[in-house]
This record gives sequence, C-alpha cells and structure tokens, in this order.
Amino acid sequence: MIDVAIVAFTTFFVTVGPVDVAVVYAALTPKHTPAARQKMALRATVVATIILLGFALLGETLLSWLGISLPALRTAGGILLLLIGIDMVFARQSGGVSATESETREASGRADISVFPLATPLIAGPGAMGAAILLMAGTSGDTLHQATVLAMLLLVLLLTFLCLLAAVRIQHLLGVTGAQVLTRILGVLLCALAVQFVFDGIAESGILV
Repeated sequence: MIDVAIVAFTTFFVTVGPVDVAVVYAALTPKHTPAARQKMALRATVVATIILLGFALLGETLLSWLGISLPALRTAGGILLLLIGIDMVFARQSGGVSATESETREASGRADISVFPLATPLIAGPGAMGAAILLMAGTSGDTLHQATVLAMLLLVLLLTFLCLLAAVRIQHLLGVTGAQVLTRILGVLLCALAVQFVFDGIAESGILV
C-alpha cells in the first residue's frame, strides 16, 4: 500500500508540477489583484480536479471499449511519460506538462486564465491525464489501491492550489534558474518511473516468453 502511494504521489507530483505551475501562474498574472488571483487559483484547481478525476475513473473503461489491453496501456503510457520526462530534463516546452509558447502568448491577453491555460494544460495536461489512467489501470480493480491513487491525486492537487496561492513568493524564491533546476531533477525521476512502466508492460504482455 505504501509503495502504491509513493509511486502515485511521485508520478502525479511530477506530471502536474505544482511548483512549475505556480511560477508560470505568477508570470501570467502580474497585474491581477491578490483577490482575483485567489479566485482564479480556486476555479482552476476545481476544473483540473474534475478533469483528472474523470480520466482516472472513466479512462480504463474507455480503453476497454477500444480493445486496448493493460500491458499495452502500461507500455504506451510509459513511453509518453518518458518523452515528457526528457522534455523536462532539457527544459523544453512541448505541451506535455506546460503550456507551449503559442498558448502562453494567447493566455497573456486574457483577463481570466483559470480554465485555459491554468486548469488545462498547465495542471491537467496530457502527462497528468495519462498518469491518472495508467495508475488506476495498474490497481487491477483493487478498491483500496484505487482509493490510494485517488487520494494521492487529490493531495497533489491540494498542494498545487496552495502553491498557486503562494505563487508570487515561490517565483521570487526560486527565480527562473531555480525552477528549471527543480524541473530537471523531477524530469530524471519521471524518466526512471516511465522506463519501469515500459518494462512492466512488456513483461506482462508475454511477448518475451
């Protein structure tokens, strides 16, 4: 149970990236009042929670309708997370766990960025969505394990909300260099987790037997 919680928390923390989201959020809202930033942070967290819970609870059912097996999901999800991890290590904006340059430019002209790009793709991006489906599918229907995964998802989202509230302070504390160093460290960790998912998927597929 502890292993499930650690893997789920680490995967969600890296793919959601509460600190990275906070730094970007602070950069996009320098002219907003503290009250407006708090309101957008709350709305964005709620929307992202709905999106990610939807993928976590319904994603496996959708994949079963499409005839996608669990080993295939593990392997494909691992490859997706690996690519995202590589982008994080090299500080590239691919849209996996952050907004792309074009999305950031579009958001800079918006008065309310709570839904786009804050809720998605910054918080509930492709990486977090894929991780939610992958981790829930890996529980093999065990109710306790599923509850643990969902609890870790909600915990990370709560941490994200708290980071958004302290976004300006985090930005001043870390700066651009500090944020990139943290992103690279988390990227290495995500790559290791992703490779393990790929190994597990290949092993469960039976193609090596």
